[in-house]
Amino acid sequence: MKRLLFILSLIMLAVACSRPAETDPVPSVPLGHIERIESMPSDYVLPRHVDIWLPEGYEPSNTYSVIYMHDGQMLFDSTITWNRQAWRVHEVAQRLIDEGIIDPCIVVGVHNAGPLRTYEYYPGKPFLLLPLEMREMMVRQIPEETKEMIAGLHADGADQLIEQPLSDDYLRFLVNELKPLIDSSYSTKTGPEHTFVMGASMGGLISWYALCEYPEVFGGAGCLSTHWPGPSNKLDDPAPQAFYAYLRDHLPTPGKHRIYFDYGTATLDSLYEPYQMQADIVMREAGYDEYNWLTCKFEGDAHNEISWNGRLHIPLEFLMEVAVRN
Repeated sequence: MKRLLFILSLIMLAVACSRPAETDPVPSVPLGHIERIESMPSDYVLPRHVDIWLPEGYEPSNTYSVIYMHDGQMLFDSTITWNRQAWRVHEVAQRLIDEGIIDPCIVVGVHNAGPLRTYEYYPGKPFLLLPLEMREMMVRQIPEETKEMIAGLHADGADQLIEQPLSDDYLRFLVNELKPLIDSSYSTKTGPEHTFVMGASMGGLISWYALCEYPEVFGGAGCLSTHWPGPSNKLDDPAPQAFYAYLRDHLPTPGKHRIYFDYGTATLDSLYEPYQMQADIVMREAGYDEYNWLTCKFEGDAHNEISWNGRLHIPLEFLMEVAVRN
C-alpha cells in the first residue's frame, strides 16, 4: 500500500500544476485585490507569472509584511486551477488581519514552472550530498520534453543538473530579482522579521531550504505536508538523510527565525509522519523550541489545497507573531 502511495505521489508531484501561459486568467478574489506581473523575466529561471494579493484597505502610506508563497497558481481562485481546489489564502489572511491576529500583509504568489516544478523545488545542496549514481539516476528519469525545457536554461542540458540543481537559481530569482521588485513597487517592511516563505509538499522542502540559504532575507518558513521521502520510500533512503544532514549544518539561529511543519494522515500525507519525526529530532538538537518551531499533525487531512486551507491560519499566526509584536 505504501509503495502504491509513493508511486501516486510521483504522479501528483509531476502534474501538480500546469506551466503558466500568456492567457492564464488573473485570479478573482472577493477580499482584497490581486495584481499580476505577467511572465516575469529572469536571468536565473524561465519566465513565470507572479500574483500579488493586497489586503483590504491597502494604503501605500502604511507598511506591510510579505509572505512569498510557491505554487502561486493554486493559492486564490479554485475556478481556474487544474483540480478546482485552492488555498484561498486571501480569506484566511484577511480574517486574521481583521481580527488583529497578524500584521497586515501582502502575499506574493510565485507560479511554478510546470514540468520543472520538482527540479526547482528540490533543495540543491542536499541533492549534491546524494551518491553520484543516485543523482545520475534521478536525472535520467526526467521526461524528454522536460529535458528540452532545461536545455533552454543550461547549455549542457539536463546532465548539468547532476552538479547544478535548478533550486539554487530559483532562490536567486526570489531573492535577487523578485523581492527587490516587490519592495520597490509596494509599501513593504523589508527586514527578515517581516518576510516569510511558505509552501506545501515540494513547496515545503524549498521553503525550509530558502530559510537556511537566506536567513538574512527570510525570518520564517511555513512547510506544510513537507515531502521528505526519497525514491525508495524508506527512512534510511539517502534523500531524506541528506535533508537532515544539511539541516544539521545550516539551520539558522533559533532566536531570530521560526519554522513551521505539519502533515495529515490521509493520501500521500500518510507517509510523512516517520520522516517528520526525524526532522523534529534535528530541530531539537539545533536548539529550536516551542517559541520558534512548531510541528502539527492533522488527523484525516489529505494532501490537497482543501486541507491546507483548513489549517493555514496556524502557520500564519505562528510565523507572524514576531511581526505583530513589532
